[in-house]
Amino acid sequence: MSQTSAVETITPDPPRRFLDGKKRVLASAFAGTTIEWYDFYLYGTAAALIFNVQFFPSGSELGSSLAAFASLAVGFFARPLGGIIAGHLGDRVGRKALLVVSLLSMGIASTLIGLVPNFNTIGWWAAAALVVLRIVQGLSAGAEWGGSALLSVEHAPPRKRGLFGSFTQIGSAAASPMPRSSRNSRTPATSPRHLCATS
Repeated sequence: MSQTSAVETITPDPPRRFLDGKKRVLASAFAGTTIEWYDFYLYGTAAALIFNVQFFPSGSELGSSLAAFASLAVGFFARPLGGIIAGHLGDRVGRKALLVVSLLSMGIASTLIGLVPNFNTIGWWAAAALVVLRIVQGLSAGAEWGGSALLSVEHAPPRKRGLFGSFTQIGSAAASPMPRSSRNSRTPATSPRHLCATS
């Protein structure tokens, strides 16, 4: 009895590109970091042009500028603490949820900074509110940076972790010139001279 055995030809699947299914993660890492750091860097521009006059008046222009830049530095000191807190909570709650919280807290803090009355209205409470909101910005920036980089690397193919992790850094670099461009495109009503005149 002869049996004919059918030979099954197996065609290998075409090689999957390493970006298949990962573009959304990379786009989220880039966009989230860009938005987050735009807000963070924008404070520096405002500290140089507006906050020194509106929130930190003193007898000397140098003193006002130093106080405004000291409030800028507070955010940088809060960043590592934000990364530590987010790293701890990210393992328990999940990194995606924590990234959403960090973006929301940055946006809310930035909005509230724009709504804080100036020194002539509420006195030193204005400067205190500004510093507290800057701490919130620093915490959320630290949380977003670590979470975004880690989430990108976790979704990366084994030999592409460096490339995927770099999208967080690229987002920060893309955000760096944005406050300058928004400063250049302002209207005469939002110029430093007008803002100082309305104080």
